[in-house]
Amino acid sequence: MAVKRMDNVGIVVEDLEETIDFFHELGLELEGRGTIEGEWAGRVTGLGDQQVEVAMMRTPGGHSRVELSRFLRPPAVADHRNAPVNALGYLRVMFAVDDIDETLERLRNRGAQLVGEVVHYKDVYRFCYIRGPEGLLIGLAQELS
Repeated sequence: MAVKRMDNVGIVVEDLEETIDFFHELGLELEGRGTIEGEWAGRVTGLGDQQVEVAMMRTPGGHSRVELSRFLRPPAVADHRNAPVNALGYLRVMFAVDDIDETLERLRNRGAQLVGEVVHYKDVYRFCYIRGPEGLLIGLAQELS
C-alpha cells in the first residue's frame, strides 16, 4: 500500500495567537481550532493525561496543513527551535510564494528575521530561510519563470 498524501506538519508553540497571526500573514487560512484532551489523546501521544490547544492552518487550495499546538498539560519539556540548520531532526517547513520580497516585508512586520540571505538557484528559484515566531525555521521559495 502506498502513501496517499501528507496531511499536516505539527509544530508545538508557546504563543498560539502570535503564531496563528504569523502564518495567516504568510497566506495560510485558519481552518479550525479547539482543545484536545482525554484518555484517547494520551494513548496516541504516550503522554497520558494531556490538554492541548490546537489550531489547524490550511494553505490556499487546501492541499497542505500546519497543525499548531500549545500544550497546557503536560508542559513542553524540550526546546530545539534555535538549533542550527545542521542539527539532527526535523529542519523546517518550506512554502512556495509568489513574491519573496513582498512576503519577507510582510513577515518582517511580524518579527521574522532572515537567517542568511535570499539566493538564486540556477535562475529557477529564489529562496531563503527565516526565523518566525518563537524562532521557528521557515523556508520561502519563489519559482522564477
